[in-house]
Amino acid sequence: MMRQYELVERVQRYKPDVNEALLNKAYVYAMNKHGGQTRASGDPYFSHPLEVAAILTDMNMDENTIAVALLHDTIEDTSATRVEIEEMFGEDTARLVDGLTKIGRLDLMSKKAAQAENLRKLLLAISDDVRVLLVKLADRLHNMRTLDHMRPDKRLRIAEETMDIYAPLAGRMGMQDMREELESLAFQHINPDGYSTVCQRLSQLAEFNKETLAEISSTLKNLLADNGIHASVKSRQKKAWSVFRKMEAKGLSFEQLSDIFGFRIIVENEDDCYRALGIVHRKWKMVPGRFKDYISTPKSNDYRSIHTTIVGPSKQRVELQIRSVAMNEIAEFGVATHAIYKDQPLSAGDEHSENASKKDTSAFKDTNAYSWLRHTIEALSEGDNPEEFLENTKLELFHDQVFCFTPKGRLIALPRGAIPVDFAYAVHTDVGNSCVGAKINGRIMPLVTQLQSGDEVDIIRSAAAAPPAAWESIVVTGKARSAIRRATRMAVRKQYAGLGNRILDRSFERAAKPYSREIVKDGLEALGFKEVDDLLAAVGRGELSSTKVLKAVFRDFQPDDDGTPNAELMGEGWFNLSDANGMMFKFLENSGSGDEDLSRDRTMEIRNAAGDLPVSFTAEGAVPGDRIIGIMTPGKGITIFPIQSSALAAYDDQPERWIDVRWDIDQTNRKRFPVQIIVTAINAPGSLAEISTVIADNDANIHTMSMARTAPDFTEMLFDLEVWDVKHLNRLLSQLRSAGAVSTAERKHS
Repeated sequence: MMRQYELVERVQRYKPDVNEALLNKAYVYAMNKHGGQTRASGDPYFSHPLEVAAILTDMNMDENTIAVALLHDTIEDTSATRVEIEEMFGEDTARLVDGLTKIGRLDLMSKKAAQAENLRKLLLAISDDVRVLLVKLADRLHNMRTLDHMRPDKRLRIAEETMDIYAPLAGRMGMQDMREELESLAFQHINPDGYSTVCQRLSQLAEFNKETLAEISSTLKNLLADNGIHASVKSRQKKAWSVFRKMEAKGLSFEQLSDIFGFRIIVENEDDCYRALGIVHRKWKMVPGRFKDYISTPKSNDYRSIHTTIVGPSKQRVELQIRSVAMNEIAEFGVATHAIYKDQPLSAGDEHSENASKKDTSAFKDTNAYSWLRHTIEALSEGDNPEEFLENTKLELFHDQVFCFTPKGRLIALPRGAIPVDFAYAVHTDVGNSCVGAKINGRIMPLVTQLQSGDEVDIIRSAAAAPPAAWESIVVTGKARSAIRRATRMAVRKQYAGLGNRILDRSFERAAKPYSREIVKDGLEALGFKEVDDLLAAVGRGELSSTKVLKAVFRDFQPDDDGTPNAELMGEGWFNLSDANGMMFKFLENSGSGDEDLSRDRTMEIRNAAGDLPVSFTAEGAVPGDRIIGIMTPGKGITIFPIQSSALAAYDDQPERWIDVRWDIDQTNRKRFPVQIIVTAINAPGSLAEISTVIADNDANIHTMSMARTAPDFTEMLFDLEVWDVKHLNRLLSQLRSAGAVSTAERKHS
């Protein structure tokens, strides 16, 4: 185990004026606090923070960061408190250590939610001071290096978390060496067979090409020297995970990969980068489409370099990266390159330490990598639940990018595979919400068109537009998904508020009380709402009865009934929605007794009703995934309509008959649901057979079929089908539209 003086000497190698007292004090404090604790390997626990500190000395970090590394587990795993650390080491150190401490009280959260909340806290701490990230990544790196001693299930969980979050986070912050080692270590535990196989093949290939690589390296170096450019040339080999991921993503065999080996040319300055590029391209032919200039357009993690592929001396493809010494440091260490604090050593009790820290960290707060982090933190204020935040953060971490431009020349960086909708939301949330179309390079193109680097995108907007919920499944950025979800929730809330408004209007009228939004405001505080629309939406959803609203607004109001809530039969036996208390009940649909009935036994949640009621579907059908509404009919029970059914217009003036219905499907005993589709097919022999085959191949069941309309060239067919859910139905319709005999295939709505 490393001694105190050895740690001090490691820091003195790059920082001669190191604050030895601070390091010695942190060393002794952490060692005493961890005391007799041991790791899963049996080693003293204190060996872990020591190794984390050693990793950071390899990155030339300042003594305050090294001290934080020594202390990083004390609050979480020992009797130490933030107050105690602040008293001994200062507020700055205590803040950093606290930022590295996991959230303790998460008893009611799922593991995924707990992971999300801890990531949320970590990102907030990183946004305040990047040294939190550096210590956390060093901590994760040492844990991954010693992962063999953990239980198999815990090893897999930690490795997957590393691959999903920490390795991409290191890459997004420009720390490529750290990212590659984390990926390699995680790959070993996630897929040990794949890792072993790829490493073996890479080792064999390196041995086979050893002489060729040395020859190319020597040729490049001599060529540049002859032209007056001092450069170092290093061959590099793709890492095992990078090779495996590319083989899997593109369906390639190992032999089909042409970029396993490449060369890195490191010159003195930016001018020499472009001079070297010209020399190489004049000597050997460039492979078209394989040139990227990340110097003029840096990546979002501040990576700068020129990438090109040439047909080399032996007529083989050779990948080259050309960069300066400074660019190479950023490429390898990312934001850590900016985090060497030379001006002032920070010591315990120094009243200026906090201000010095803030001053010193300002350099990297202006970097592209930090800009991305700030945008991510902005998403925290949007109200996403923990799982959504975790999903969106993972999406943002992967940084294969395309670079597009607005008509005014603003550069927008997006993940590969992004579409104009992603672009619109990247410009501004309001632009995304009002997007109705897009021009790409001056031509109107579909909104699902994948963008390419260099595209100029002009978003067509409409003030009356709202983002369809279906957009959530086609966008690739977390920002777009979050914004679409929020817009969808607001649209649903608006619909429920409208329904609630009609319900209260009728109820207040029956009670002979005046009604308006201003009058309802008087009951907001008593009912626990801040906005009138929130109250109206609760009434529309059935979570709040109109009787309670009347009592809150008019304190002397007494209902005519015995005060019993729930569904009360009134007059002709209609359900009184406004008197329901919002409780949830289970209803079992009546079984059909013959082929004429498409219904099946299934349970669904019915809100605002009580007792056993017959539930049936309208003729057009509804399937899981549809938003649905129930209409109460005296003596007949509840009829289920999809929300888009035009037949619902007939009940607009009868809000008391509307019942909120929600799917409650038993996933262990799935059932099919009825739906109608209209297919327009070519009027030729074999058309029906082809359509039936497509339906059967997609696991749908034809119940009945009829010819809706026949013309000389086309036939319109109406199919009564049974499908599993909306996704199943949409997949079937897509397959039908691709069939040669089919002109159109659409779902039938009343």
